[in-house]
Amino acid sequence: MEIPDFPEDFRAGFVSIVGRPNVGKSTLTNALVGRKIAITSGRPETTRHNIRGIVHGEGYQLVLVDTPGYHRPRTLLGKRLNDMVREALSEVDVVIFCLPADQRIGPGDQFIARELRGIKRPIIAVATKCDAVPRERVMKHLLSIEKLGEWAAIVPVSSVEGKGIDHLREVLAQTVPLSPPLYPSGDVTDESRDTLIAEFIREAALEGVRDELPHSLAVQVEEIIERPRRESDDRPPMLDIHVNVYVERDSQKAIIIGRKGSRLKQIGTQARAHIEELLGRRVYLDLHVRTAKDWQSDPKMLGRLGF
Repeated sequence: MEIPDFPEDFRAGFVSIVGRPNVGKSTLTNALVGRKIAITSGRPETTRHNIRGIVHGEGYQLVLVDTPGYHRPRTLLGKRLNDMVREALSEVDVVIFCLPADQRIGPGDQFIARELRGIKRPIIAVATKCDAVPRERVMKHLLSIEKLGEWAAIVPVSSVEGKGIDHLREVLAQTVPLSPPLYPSGDVTDESRDTLIAEFIREAALEGVRDELPHSLAVQVEEIIERPRRESDDRPPMLDIHVNVYVERDSQKAIIIGRKGSRLKQIGTQARAHIEELLGRRVYLDLHVRTAKDWQSDPKMLGRLGF
């Protein structure tokens, strides 16, 4: 698809969203794009890929890179996730640093702030989750952010309520460089179909589980098969999607499957709704839960899973 003519003052650029695990990066990405691109969860370290969402505005285009949460790595997977963050920072035009208003600024935030001092790009500090605390708490939080470093701007937002999102878009649009559009106007992400499907399934699997499971859970789409169309059915053919869900221990496998398969059925139902919206097709999910012992530290398994 060709990108149409654009005005000389058009602006476009890549924007990396960084922060500790579970500070609202993915929710902010979805709010800025205006639809679900990145998975969200109350569990830390949910994002495992640099999901790109594309924001189209009057006279600008923003390509958002939602990175995994910066953290002290304990496994080979953790080290590779941090490498993904550093790579994203090296390739963007603007950085968003998320600091949630419902949490005090701590050592993790200070570590990231120190890392960002060497980045020769505009950095916008965003106070996320401002709906979760009183206004007085938000004001104190903004003062703490101001003391933490040098910022091109400080913007308070509530991604859930949509407050401050339009203003943040405007700030970003003024900060990215003069450039032609980077993607056609209809695109909202450049992530592959299989990656997004796997992420939606992993999000559903993370709902309401114990703390250790998010680190041990991986999803891989094995194949997608289109069913033959019935003669009397004008709808697009249904898709059969075969998926492997990997955990590290048999006890975790039992958690995912649940009593008589009830938990796995719930995961499939929740994920299928997002997948059908993404693909515009009816979908049958065939989920298989498998144990891959210590896969987070297995280079071959990490490579197979795309890390």
